[in-house]
Amino acid sequence: MQPTFEDWGLIPYNVALKKQEEIFNRKIEQKLLFQSDIPQEFIVCRHPHVYTLGKHGKSTNLLADEQFLKRIDASFYHINRGGDITYHGPGQIIGYPSLDIDALGLTLRTYIEAIEESVIRLMNDYCIRCERLKGATGVWIDADSDKARKICAIGIRASRGITMHGFALNVNTNLDYFNYINPCGFTDKGATSMQKELNSHFDETTVAKQLYEKFIDLI
Repeated sequence: MQPTFEDWGLIPYNVALKKQEEIFNRKIEQKLLFQSDIPQEFIVCRHPHVYTLGKHGKSTNLLADEQFLKRIDASFYHINRGGDITYHGPGQIIGYPSLDIDALGLTLRTYIEAIEESVIRLMNDYCIRCERLKGATGVWIDADSDKARKICAIGIRASRGITMHGFALNVNTNLDYFNYINPCGFTDKGATSMQKELNSHFDETTVAKQLYEKFIDLI
C-alpha cells in the first residue's frame, strides 16, 4: 500500500504528539492482530517554536533556561525518539511518516536512508548540494568541512515495524533559534535552510509535496 500524503497544518507540538501516539498505538494493535490493511501515511505539519530532546539526549545541549524559553515564546519536551536535541518552528517542514516499514520491505536503517536520500534528491533539484555525514543521521551541506551545516534533522521511533516521529527540513526557518542549543548534540556544526542557501523564500506546502513524491519514488 502506497503511503498517502496528509498535512496537519500549523499545530502545537503536544497536540501533534498525542495524535501521533494514538495512531502509533492503534497500528501496533492492528499488527498484533495480523491485520494486513494498516494505513501508510506520510504526515507533515508545522509547529510553533519548540525544542525537543530525544530519549538518550543530553539536557546540557539546551543552552537556555525556562525563563529565557518563555521570553522567546518557545516550549520544551523530552520525548521518546532517537537523536539528541533539535528545534522545530515556523518555516520548517516537520514530517511524521506513520508507516509499517515491514510491509514496505524496509528496515529501520534503510527507512532512515530513504528519508535522507529523498531530501538530498529534492535539494539537488533546487541546486543545493547535500550529503550525509559519517556517523550522524540527517542531511548536511559541506559535511566534511569546518562549514558543515545541517538542513534536515531526523529522529525516529519504531516498534514492531511501526514508525513515529520523523524529520525536520529547514525551508524558511528562523535560524536564530538554533543558537540556544547544540543542534543534535554537535558543538562545532551549525544549521541552515533553503532560504539561507538560496536567498529566496519558498512555499512550504509545495516543498512538502515534492519531498513526498521523492520518498514515494524511492520506496
